[in-house]
Parts: sequence; C-alpha cells; structure tokens
Amino acid sequence: MAELGQTRRTFLGTLIALVAGGWFLGKFLTPRGKRKKTLLAVARGDLPRDGALVYREARIAVLNRGGQVYALNLVCTHLGCTVNVTPAGLVCPCHGSEFDREGKVLKGPADRALQRYQVQLVGEAYHVQL
Repeated sequence: MAELGQTRRTFLGTLIALVAGGWFLGKFLTPRGKRKKTLLAVARGDLPRDGALVYREARIAVLNRGGQVYALNLVCTHLGCTVNVTPAGLVCPCHGSEFDREGKVLKGPADRALQRYQVQLVGEAYHVQL
C-alpha cells in the first residue's frame, strides 16, 4: 500500500514538472513580436497643412501633404550628411543629391530613397515610430 502513495506522489511531481517545463519552453523559445519604438511625438496642431516640421537633432522631418502625414529620415543615403528641407524638395548640402517631398531620388550621387517612418495619430499627437 505504501508503494501506491509513492507512485501517485511521483506521478503528480512529474506532471507538475512537465507542465512547468512546457510553460518555460514556450515563454523563452517563442519569438517576441517587435515593439514599435516611438522616436518623437508631434502635437496635431503644430504640424502645418502642406508643410513640414524639421527636427535637426533627431534628423527627422514630419511632413503633411494634403492631409497625408509621414516622416522622413534626413540622413542622405549617399554618405550620411543631413539633408536640408526646402519648399521645392530636399537637398543634400555635401554632394548635391536632390530628393522630392516623398524622399525619392531626383538627382544623384545618392542612389536610394530616404527612409520613411510610420506615423500614427494617437489622441491629439502624431507619433513617429521606428
């Protein structure tokens, strides 16, 4: 009779160890979803219609064209200079690359478009996310 109690105890201990081990394996071996990192937040009222806000320290421009809000990385894809935002487009002061307001290359030596960031309206602020 004493053997049955020991067997039941062993069975329950093994069952608990398997459940706990399965939980730990599931928690630590499944990939996590990427969390979006908010680079900056811009108040909705601060962004002019058909205009841009330039954040030189972050090297980001938040643009509004006809109600469509998007953000561009101001690092030139040629050699990494900070691109200047003008009413006509974006111009690299180092080597003369020109980009349109969407970030596409108009004139080289840059051969790739500027990186675009996702922008989401959260409450009364636009959040630029990586």
